[in-house]
Amino acid sequence: MDFLWSKFTEWLKELLISGITSNLSGLFNATNEKIGEISGQVGMTPQAWNGSIFNMVQNLSENVIVPIAGIILAFVMTLELIHLIVDRNNLNDVDTWIFFKWIFKTAAAVLIVTNTWNIVMGVFDVAQSVVNSASGVIVADASIDLAAVIPDLESRLAEMEVGPLFGLWFQSLFVNITIWALSIAIFIVIYGRMIEIYLVTSVAPIPMATMLNRDIGGGMGQNYLRSLFALGFQGFLIIVCVAIYAVLVRNIATMDDISAAIWTCMGYTVLLFFTLFKTGSLSKSIFAAH
Repeated sequence: MDFLWSKFTEWLKELLISGITSNLSGLFNATNEKIGEISGQVGMTPQAWNGSIFNMVQNLSENVIVPIAGIILAFVMTLELIHLIVDRNNLNDVDTWIFFKWIFKTAAAVLIVTNTWNIVMGVFDVAQSVVNSASGVIVADASIDLAAVIPDLESRLAEMEVGPLFGLWFQSLFVNITIWALSIAIFIVIYGRMIEIYLVTSVAPIPMATMLNRDIGGGMGQNYLRSLFALGFQGFLIIVCVAIYAVLVRNIATMDDISAAIWTCMGYTVLLFFTLFKTGSLSKSIFAAH
């Protein structure tokens, strides 16, 4: 009986070791793939990310939103003229220069509205240039394979008893499922940012139509520009998050406790997800008016 139990225990240990090694080898594959795509995704301009969506949004903006912005601009500049006249005591002490001023502001506003798309894309070109420069400087390899970075993994597992091995196998299985869900969440954050960029740029002419009027909706245009810069430089914050994650996961190779290495790596991944999720509100707070 002792011989049979010894053989059964040996077979069970080999089975558990094989399962643990397999789980650890593919544990962070999905997450590594998504993290590897991050620098490429956030480094793309809206046109480079998806040309078909870009062209559709551009056509909507120029053919649907620009006429609406033209109506809003006519209304805003008419009220601007009325205010200029009223401020001058109902034409009793009017200077001709105020009309030239109004004509100049109207011409500038028309120029801004008709070139809104170029202005908006220029903002993202500047932001993406910064993101690409940062990506080339600070992003390191953020991929992690616990089965490869933990030295002598199989021999260390072979020294463990069946009970701890079974617990470790269950931990690796649970973490595997959690990491798979986190990889989907990271995908949503990165792709959600690009979709938000398309949505924001599609209605750009409307807030830009109020840009030159300080009293009638001028804050709308200024806040809109802030939101554009926030979306653009959000990519820079995302690159910094990935760089920090890459530094943290490098330290896992020095850990002796396999279970602690698994949970530490999952903790880093959860931390990465939440910091990526917070980069949107953080970038907006940086560019918010005070």
